[in-house]
Amino acid sequence: MNSLQLKARAQLGGTLAGLVIGILIGLAAALAVAVYVSNVPVPFVDRGVTRKPGQDAAEAEHNKGWNPNAGLVGSQEPLPDPTTSGQAGAGPTLLDPGPSEEGAAASDPLGDLVRSKLDDDAPAAPVPVVPDVVAVPAPVPAPAAAPATTQAQPFTFFVQAGAFSSADDANAQRAKVALMGMASQVTEREQSGRTVYRVRLGPFNQRPMAEATRDQLMKGGIDAALVRVER
Repeated sequence: MNSLQLKARAQLGGTLAGLVIGILIGLAAALAVAVYVSNVPVPFVDRGVTRKPGQDAAEAEHNKGWNPNAGLVGSQEPLPDPTTSGQAGAGPTLLDPGPSEEGAAASDPLGDLVRSKLDDDAPAAPVPVVPDVVAVPAPVPAPAAAPATTQAQPFTFFVQAGAFSSADDANAQRAKVALMGMASQVTEREQSGRTVYRVRLGPFNQRPMAEATRDQLMKGGIDAALVRVER
């Protein structure tokens, strides 16, 4: 009986000693945490720092124009400060209404596609038939009559390609002229008691025509002369 009581008292004494030791350890831990927290600097609280009145005024002036949304708006212009603007009673700043309905309609590809399909399916308007108009040429006026020659040429012109005493020589010269594509004739005439055979081209009513024929014969190597005969 005595041994059991002693054993129970020993167990009770050990439990109380453990409880006291646990309480002491908890108090020591709480004290250490309180000391650590008191030494750590707390944000927005300056411990042991004395601020000057000028610093408070400068900070207040700086915070007056501070915009908390400056990092969100990016490069947009800052909003006017209502305390510094001259219009104290002005209404709120109007925001950009965004793209108008016309711009939205213009940038609607689906609507454009539907409208284009409707336009294609719609019957085309009849094209008016324009009757063919035949252009009638204006009457061409008749050319004016050439003025009549006031005075007829008093001479007739011949081109003589040579004069020969033999008919054979005259015919040979006539053949040369024919090879050049021109027609000529052989005429006879008494001169100083002898018969002369002349090879002539013509007659020509105009002197320029006779001169052109003479020049052509001379280019072909045939001596020719211009002969003028009265009418």
